Amino acid sequence: MYIYRLLLLLCLVTFSFGKVIEIDDKTDFEELLSKSSIYLDYENTLSIKQILNNNIQFKNNNEKLLGFGYSPKFTVWIKIQLHNKSEKTLHKIIEYDNALTTNITFYSSTNNYKPHNEGLKHITKDRKSINPIFKITLEPKQTATYYIKSFSYITTLIVKLNLWDNNKFYEEEIHHQVILALFFGAMSILGLYNLFIFFFTKDRSYLYYVLYIFGIMLHHLMYVGVTNVYLIPHYFLMDFIKYATFIVGFPALALALFTKSFLRTSQYPIFNKILNIYLIAFPFLLTIFLITDELNKYRNIFSVILLIFLVVITVYAAFKKNRQAYFVLFGWFIFLTAGMFMYLSSVGILNIFTKFPYYIEISLVLEAIIFSVALADRIKQLQKDKEEANKKLILQQKNEQKRLREKVNEKTRDLKIALDEKGLLLKELNHRVKNNMQTIVSLIRLQSDDIEDEKLQDVLITIQNRISAMGHLHELLYMQENIVDVDAHKYFKLLIDEVRQSYSSIVNINLNTKTNLQMGQAIYCGLILNELISNSFKHAFKNKEGNIDILLDKKNNEYILIVEDNGVGFDQNKPTNSLGLILIKTLAKEQLKGNIDIDSKNKVKVEIRWANV
Repeated sequence: MYIYRLLLLLCLVTFSFGKVIEIDDKTDFEELLSKSSIYLDYENTLSIKQILNNNIQFKNNNEKLLGFGYSPKFTVWIKIQLHNKSEKTLHKIIEYDNALTTNITFYSSTNNYKPHNEGLKHITKDRKSINPIFKITLEPKQTATYYIKSFSYITTLIVKLNLWDNNKFYEEEIHHQVILALFFGAMSILGLYNLFIFFFTKDRSYLYYVLYIFGIMLHHLMYVGVTNVYLIPHYFLMDFIKYATFIVGFPALALALFTKSFLRTSQYPIFNKILNIYLIAFPFLLTIFLITDELNKYRNIFSVILLIFLVVITVYAAFKKNRQAYFVLFGWFIFLTAGMFMYLSSVGILNIFTKFPYYIEISLVLEAIIFSVALADRIKQLQKDKEEANKKLILQQKNEQKRLREKVNEKTRDLKIALDEKGLLLKELNHRVKNNMQTIVSLIRLQSDDIEDEKLQDVLITIQNRISAMGHLHELLYMQENIVDVDAHKYFKLLIDEVRQSYSSIVNINLNTKTNLQMGQAIYCGLILNELISNSFKHAFKNKEGNIDILLDKKNNEYILIVEDNGVGFDQNKPTNSLGLILIKTLAKEQLKGNIDIDSKNKVKVEIRWANV
């Protein structure tokens, strides 16, 4: 019976006073929390005096890390007892291994339990360690009791305590900060790499991913405590922490925009519509947490919902054989695994970081590399698609060229047939017009044979020559292949021969043609030439002998027709009712749109100039 009472008393003593941790000068590191005792103050009213005087019953703790989630409504007291079993004075450091707890107060029996405040709310500009630390001194064989009061009203409340030798702590602190610097350096390089690609490609996916990288860097700078010590002034820190919802939400929003652009969610209309609505509402939903602190523990809920929905979209895209979705899905697996371990650690369910302290950093770098590879693969895929599209375009162009060539050949054949038919019709028309005019000329000749009046015969001959002038043109057009231009020399030669046959005068005609005539101008030139040489034959030579010079030339896009005889000339000032002269002037000015110059002194020289239209 005595033994049972002794055991019971021993248990009560152990329960009341907790564990005593023995250390010496060789103790470089000691994990404290699992060897300490804790008490939860749900009223948040206890002071250190009440803890000491009211004999508060602390419970032994066996966990190396305690997580109580976001902004719990209670205070955690930790009691630590240390005994220096050596003969030396020990200088140690107690590290509170979490940079996000807002309020930490340290009490030491060696310092009459005077409060030493630490945590986010009490960071000083002199602090260089990422986590809060408390320096202690133990005399030889001395036993000391320490209390740590921990409370967090904005961030997560996570308790993890370590005891360090001074030198060892600063060695590990430097090592830790170097690793974090390498991590943030690697993330910065990846961000800048993708930013440069965005400048070259103008693909918004890269811009959104760069925003995500820098957003997640800002979040992680806060999470590991680098921002708290090095980047943000201590007096501004708590005001900045109030916007933690947006610090968490910004990378989630950037990641959503990246997923939307990278996976081209517009090809999945229902998911895309829901995502668009949520992205519009997302910033407004986050502002709810700025209104009151009562909802702090739920501040990540909308970001988590967004991330879950993005995973659903990615899985669906992968199911639809979207090549980029496979990369994103792998990146999502790493990202969500890291996020899950962070959450499990914060609520105290599972702490993987004791064995893998840099799991988060490795995961984020690996995820960033995977997404960067995915973006690089996208460029490669776009280049491949472009090459295939170019090949298809070239093939299409060749097919189109072949089709157009066949179409052109077909149209050319049809046009040639039509032109041949038109040529035949024009030839037939010219032939019929020439025959009709020849018939008219023959009728006039028959009629003139029965007329003895010389004046009337002269009129009929003039009419006959005028009709022949037009008829010869149609005869030439019928005989030649080209109906656009008329061989002026042949045409004028026919006219001259026709006029020569009509008169008995012995006249030498010099014909010099240096160009051809357009069909539309040839008939007017023929009529003019017919009138001029007819007048020369009738009026220029008293003894029926003389010379006529005819020149047709083209200079500077202008036609020149000169007809000159060496006859007696005529007085231009003398009134005349000559139809021939009127006809010549009318044809030259009205039809050819040219100018006419007549020199009739001791000869007749007619010069006509008109533009080539």
